Amino acid sequence: MFGSMAARHPYTDPELSVPERVRDLMERMSIEEMVGQMVQADGRANAEALVRERRVGSFLHILGEKTVELQRLAAETELGIPLIFGIDAIHGHAFWPGSTVFPTQLTLSSSYHPDHLRVMGRITAREMLATGLHWTFSPVLCIARDLRWGRVGETFGEDPYLIGELGRALIEGYQGNDLAHPEAVLACAKHFAGYSETVGGRDASEADLSERKLRTYFLPPFREAVRAGCRTFMTAYQCIDGVACVVNRRLLVEILRDEWGFDGFVVTDWDNVGRTHHQQHLYPSIEAAVPDVVRAGNDMVMVTPAFYDAALAGLRRGSIDRGDIEAACRRILAEKLALGLFDHKRYPDLERAPEVVGSMAHREPLLRAALDSLVLLKNVERDGAPLLPFGAGVRRMAVLGPNADDTLAQLGDWSFGSGQASLSTEGHPRELVTTVLDGLRDRATRGGIAISYARGCDVIDPGESGIAEAAKLAAAADVAVVVVGDRLELVGEERDRSDLELTGGQPALLAAVKATGVPLVVVLINSKPLVIPWLAEHADAILEAYNPGMEGGRAVAEVLFGDHNPSGKLTVSFPRSLGSQPSSYQVVPGWHGSKHGHYDAQPLFPFGFGLSYTTFGYAHLALEQPRVKRGQPVTVSIEVTNQGDRAGTEIAELYLRDLYSTLSTPTKRLRRFARIELRQGETRRLEFTLVDEDLAYVGRDGQPVVEPGEFEVMVGGSSRDEDLLRARFVVEG
Repeated sequence: MFGSMAARHPYTDPELSVPERVRDLMERMSIEEMVGQMVQADGRANAEALVRERRVGSFLHILGEKTVELQRLAAETELGIPLIFGIDAIHGHAFWPGSTVFPTQLTLSSSYHPDHLRVMGRITAREMLATGLHWTFSPVLCIARDLRWGRVGETFGEDPYLIGELGRALIEGYQGNDLAHPEAVLACAKHFAGYSETVGGRDASEADLSERKLRTYFLPPFREAVRAGCRTFMTAYQCIDGVACVVNRRLLVEILRDEWGFDGFVVTDWDNVGRTHHQQHLYPSIEAAVPDVVRAGNDMVMVTPAFYDAALAGLRRGSIDRGDIEAACRRILAEKLALGLFDHKRYPDLERAPEVVGSMAHREPLLRAALDSLVLLKNVERDGAPLLPFGAGVRRMAVLGPNADDTLAQLGDWSFGSGQASLSTEGHPRELVTTVLDGLRDRATRGGIAISYARGCDVIDPGESGIAEAAKLAAAADVAVVVVGDRLELVGEERDRSDLELTGGQPALLAAVKATGVPLVVVLINSKPLVIPWLAEHADAILEAYNPGMEGGRAVAEVLFGDHNPSGKLTVSFPRSLGSQPSSYQVVPGWHGSKHGHYDAQPLFPFGFGLSYTTFGYAHLALEQPRVKRGQPVTVSIEVTNQGDRAGTEIAELYLRDLYSTLSTPTKRLRRFARIELRQGETRRLEFTLVDEDLAYVGRDGQPVVEPGEFEVMVGGSSRDEDLLRARFVVEG
């Protein structure tokens, strides 16, 4: 496992503690080897030379046999320090053919079901390890606020509390309880911090953030990641108040390490260091940037090839302190030891990889995850009954639209076809993906229903060549299911949008189908909320599926036919127009009026909203004590009843408001939620406990403040005022 000299040293002894082994190894390392450990290189070029000549610590963008070759090469060096291999496994190990591709983070967030994230993390870790990888650059803990931003689909939505809860679950899935366990990989919380708040929704531009705003909205999910034991953090690209995050010592040291106690290691994003020179123009050269990068608390530098020589030059000049290099190296080595890389290298059994990657056991949770994530936005009555689920009157169905049979759109970004990693971009094996058309055809066959299909139009090209044919099929059917949205060219990194409307020929297709008079059911396959006031007015039913993964089409069919009662709820509000943003439910009081221009300022579909095939009633909201002292918990209870005629799952949401505060605070903040399954007519009493942290707002000094005074608790089925019951309590000073 180690070079002949290394095999006799204490750092190779698994019986010693990690700090003891790190201490011994560091004493044997040259400063060049320490700097080498801080380098993460793109493994697709000159990888062998980088191991031999620079003793680099990590590679990304390589898989399989290449990882074995490089790890063996590293083991033959004098000290035998193992490599750590990373990849963007964001919603599954989705750059390896045949892997298990889950719904995207935004999709899964609509389930409000942390267990789905834990399962995704565990399965992704197993499939990564089977192909030689140890580290995923996930979860994404950014907040969806300006929906023009191309990376909204990578997030868990707009609410800091929910993001923290779901991020914690995903971290637990990746890392488990013991990093040395053979099925554990390192998680990476990104992008730290405020990355999604850039001006104009433009990726990686300046973020206009005060520290109070940063701490109120953007930092809480990352603090939860530290509490969950996340072992690595990734710096964000953008500047905050003129300072690039990669050189922001306030963020990376004073807050992350000193205040929160994070003791893992920090990695930059792709060429963050180089971008301070050639994009942000903060430094006249990369060499000039590197001392500040090291001093700011970055431990590993992702794909800035000039870093190695620049760091050594800075050490010679005295602009870089050797102690900062040693601290960074020490943290990296500690994680490698904790993973067990020094002891068993984690060489993958590539002959067995096909038995693990994409196995039937791994695919089994996909359908349940997709089912729980679908959000029913609209379902009008026709002939005295809701259109959905489909009843006996549906014998002929027209399935239309460009996303009805598009596997890449359904799988979403950071998957096959997205191309970020230039790996396996030819697409997922077709037979592994059930599209909406596949799912409806299968379900219709079992029900004796005739299906006709036409793509109708293109998502990008506005041409109308297929629209007439699609309308003809719709006119001959009992119902038309039109599947629209966006596709990979419109989403992702560096793919921000200047509008949020449906593109290409989709508006014309929808109008043509509506004109036939046939009931119109719209299924959205999209990476983010879109501006859809026409659909909200004219469609008979709308089902939001986002990017629902490999079994998404089957899930859509089961919901439309009533085999499954939808339970998902939105985690991002739908704006009424592009200009009505921000549409987040966390409004700060002080608006003049209720309109934004001539538009209603309220979202088209708000955070927490989602319909069911049954109805739920809330009653008897109660507080255990109407007056409490600071530090004393607040217990809230409420009864939820299934008032409909079939079983269903409700997501109960608890919001809190500080009625009068010295500094402005949002009119409501999500503080708890609960998924509950209720039989027809069943009532269940829920109980929630709030603590000081839930009541606090961020003070002028950046620290939490709980002021004496009156608070309001709101509990119900969405963030809309009309859906919430209210009660008040007083915190005594």
